[in-house]
Amino acid sequence: MSALLDIKDLRVTFNTRYGEVTALDSVSLHVNEGETLGVVGESGCGKSITALATMGLIPSPPGRIAGGSIALNGEELTSASEARLRALRGAEIAMIFQEPMTSLNPVFTVGAQIAEAIMLHQKVSRDTAMKDAVALLDRVGIPSPAERARDYPHQLSGGMRQRVMIAMAVSCRPKVLIADEPTTALDVTVQAQIFDLLNEIQREFGAAIILITHDMGAISEMADRVAVMYAGRVIEEASADSVLDTPQHPYARGLIDCIPALGKGDTALKEIPGVVPPLHLLGAGCAFAARCAHANARCLSEKPQLINHGHHPSACHAVEEARI
Repeated sequence: MSALLDIKDLRVTFNTRYGEVTALDSVSLHVNEGETLGVVGESGCGKSITALATMGLIPSPPGRIAGGSIALNGEELTSASEARLRALRGAEIAMIFQEPMTSLNPVFTVGAQIAEAIMLHQKVSRDTAMKDAVALLDRVGIPSPAERARDYPHQLSGGMRQRVMIAMAVSCRPKVLIADEPTTALDVTVQAQIFDLLNEIQREFGAAIILITHDMGAISEMADRVAVMYAGRVIEEASADSVLDTPQHPYARGLIDCIPALGKGDTALKEIPGVVPPLHLLGAGCAFAARCAHANARCLSEKPQLINHGHHPSACHAVEEARI
């Protein structure tokens, strides 16, 4: 089965005061119809840049897609015109942005903002679009949707603003839905409601979902497959059960070990020492080497490739050499 969205060897660079730096280094991902792909990693690992590149929203300058392919239902996006990308956004592929307060326009009502997307892609009248917008607000669980449609973003709670973003994203039933940290700054009850809503929408529309998150709990709840990213590269990829139950890369193991475990006696929170290195300071070897207890001289000098070493693909010399 061919992938609905197929990203191959994607390379994105940015011009900075340090020269040209590589933000994405040969990233390959794919997602099929009705499937949820979880993309996980710390802030600064390249998750959101991957999403923005897929949507054709990399600011140029200073950024550019320096290589690779992004194919949506067989259509190449990296060479598409801006007019074609505008036609595809919303209709074929849509994105739920990380912070709805800055993504929604503060001077327009939420109903008008949803209706605008409907009018653009479905070529219907404003009255029809507003009726559809109210129906979508009701669909995503906002009470008194006709009244809320006349509200401005600042009049809504964080959870309601996120539901508005979801309503806007699914207004034209896109084939691919990218959710970039959709539950950031929401309490756990609202987080669960948002994930339930995304699952319902996926079952109803058959959309493929790319869930970008740093939360391994969200991955266990939502994802069919998982890609772990670090410093602009995919370093592990497999089914969600495989990554959660038998993580291979030390970084993936560290992410899972950081999940608090209740009722096991040990109340101390674990952490991965160090931070993601700045992109302009990446050396020739493994980007995780400075934080890894299993690193050796080869790790410092040779970049590991994403290879199946017997269980599922991971980019780690220590796994390849069976040192862990």
